[in-house]
Amino acid sequence: MTVLRSVALFLLAAVLEIGGAWLVWQGAREHKGWAWIGAGVLALGAYGFVATLQPDAHFGRILAAYGGVFVAGSLAWGMVADGYRPDRYDVLGALVCLVGVGLIMYAPRGR
Repeated sequence: MTVLRSVALFLLAAVLEIGGAWLVWQGAREHKGWAWIGAGVLALGAYGFVATLQPDAHFGRILAAYGGVFVAGSLAWGMVADGYRPDRYDVLGALVCLVGVGLIMYAPRGR
Protein backbone atom coordinates (compact mmCIF):
# COMPACT_ATOMS: atom_id res chain seq x y z
CA MET A 1 0.00 0.00 0.00
CA THR A 2 2.93 2.35 0.67
CA VAL A 3 4.14 2.08 -2.96
CA LEU A 4 0.63 2.78 -4.25
CA ARG A 5 0.36 5.85 -2.01
CA SER A 6 3.77 7.04 -3.11
CA VAL A 7 2.91 6.67 -6.82
CA ALA A 8 -0.38 8.53 -6.27
CA LEU A 9 1.50 11.36 -4.56
CA PHE A 10 3.99 11.54 -7.42
CA LEU A 11 1.11 11.78 -9.91
CA LEU A 12 -0.60 14.51 -7.89
CA ALA A 13 2.68 16.39 -7.56
CA ALA A 14 3.18 16.17 -11.33
CA VAL A 15 -0.28 17.56 -12.05
CA LEU A 16 0.31 20.44 -9.64
CA GLU A 17 3.83 21.32 -10.76
CA ILE A 18 3.43 20.80 -14.49
CA GLY A 19 -0.06 22.29 -14.45
CA GLY A 20 1.15 25.25 -12.43
CA ALA A 21 4.05 25.91 -14.75
CA TRP A 22 1.72 25.57 -17.75
CA LEU A 23 -0.70 28.09 -16.23
CA VAL A 24 2.12 30.59 -15.66
CA TRP A 25 3.32 29.98 -19.23
CA GLN A 26 -0.18 30.56 -20.59
CA GLY A 27 -0.63 33.69 -18.52
CA ALA A 28 2.72 35.23 -19.43
CA ARG A 29 3.64 33.91 -22.88
CA GLU A 30 0.18 33.45 -24.31
CA HIS A 31 -1.08 36.71 -22.73
CA LYS A 32 -3.97 35.14 -20.83
CA GLY A 33 -3.40 37.39 -17.85
CA TRP A 34 -2.64 37.57 -14.18
CA ALA A 35 -5.44 35.23 -13.09
CA TRP A 36 -3.75 32.37 -14.97
CA ILE A 37 -0.38 33.31 -13.50
CA GLY A 38 -1.85 33.50 -9.98
CA ALA A 39 -3.52 30.09 -10.35
CA GLY A 40 -0.20 28.69 -11.54
CA VAL A 41 1.67 30.11 -8.57
CA LEU A 42 -0.88 28.55 -6.19
CA ALA A 43 -0.58 25.18 -7.91
CA LEU A 44 3.22 25.35 -7.73
CA GLY A 45 3.03 26.13 -4.02
CA ALA A 46 0.67 23.19 -3.46
CA TYR A 47 3.13 20.93 -5.28
CA GLY A 48 5.75 21.79 -2.67
CA PHE A 49 3.47 20.59 0.11
CA VAL A 50 2.44 17.40 -1.68
CA ALA A 51 6.09 16.39 -2.00
CA THR A 52 6.39 16.45 1.80
CA LEU A 53 3.70 13.74 2.08
CA GLN A 54 5.91 11.04 0.54
CA PRO A 55 6.55 8.20 3.00
CA ASP A 56 10.34 8.34 2.48
CA ALA A 57 12.02 10.96 4.69
CA HIS A 58 14.95 11.79 2.37
CA PHE A 59 14.45 15.08 0.52
CA GLY A 60 17.15 14.35 -2.06
CA ARG A 61 15.72 10.93 -2.91
CA ILE A 62 12.17 12.26 -3.27
CA LEU A 63 13.15 15.16 -5.51
CA ALA A 64 15.53 13.03 -7.59
CA ALA A 65 12.84 10.44 -8.20
CA TYR A 66 10.24 13.10 -8.87
CA GLY A 67 12.52 14.45 -11.61
CA GLY A 68 11.83 11.29 -13.61
CA VAL A 69 8.09 11.62 -13.04
CA PHE A 70 8.35 15.24 -14.16
CA VAL A 71 10.06 14.26 -17.43
CA ALA A 72 7.41 11.72 -18.36
CA GLY A 73 4.56 13.87 -17.06
CA SER A 74 5.73 16.91 -19.02
CA LEU A 75 5.66 14.97 -22.26
CA ALA A 76 2.20 13.62 -21.44
CA TRP A 77 0.95 17.11 -20.52
CA GLY A 78 2.27 18.49 -23.78
CA MET A 79 0.43 15.79 -25.70
CA VAL A 80 -2.90 16.48 -23.98
CA ALA A 81 -2.76 20.25 -23.54
CA ASP A 82 -0.76 21.40 -26.54
CA GLY A 83 -1.02 18.65 -29.14
CA TYR A 84 2.69 17.82 -28.89
CA ARG A 85 3.70 14.49 -30.40
CA PRO A 86 6.82 13.01 -28.80
CA ASP A 87 9.14 11.05 -31.03
CA ARG A 88 10.56 7.66 -30.15
CA TYR A 89 13.55 9.20 -28.40
CA ASP A 90 11.29 11.31 -26.19
CA VAL A 91 9.35 8.18 -25.26
CA LEU A 92 12.50 6.12 -24.70
CA GLY A 93 14.03 8.86 -22.57
CA ALA A 94 10.86 9.10 -20.46
CA LEU A 95 10.84 5.33 -19.96
CA VAL A 96 14.47 5.41 -18.84
CA CYS A 97 13.56 8.14 -16.36
CA LEU A 98 10.64 6.10 -15.00
CA VAL A 99 12.90 3.07 -14.55
CA GLY A 100 15.18 5.39 -12.60
CA VAL A 101 12.24 6.44 -10.43
CA GLY A 102 11.54 2.80 -9.66
CA LEU A 103 15.14 2.14 -8.71
CA ILE A 104 15.53 5.27 -6.61
CA MET A 105 12.28 4.91 -4.70
CA TYR A 106 11.33 1.26 -4.59
CA ALA A 107 14.49 -0.84 -4.77
CA PRO A 108 14.92 -3.02 -1.68
CA ARG A 109 17.41 -1.54 0.71
CA GLY A 110 18.94 -2.97 3.83
CA ARG A 111 17.87 -0.52 6.53
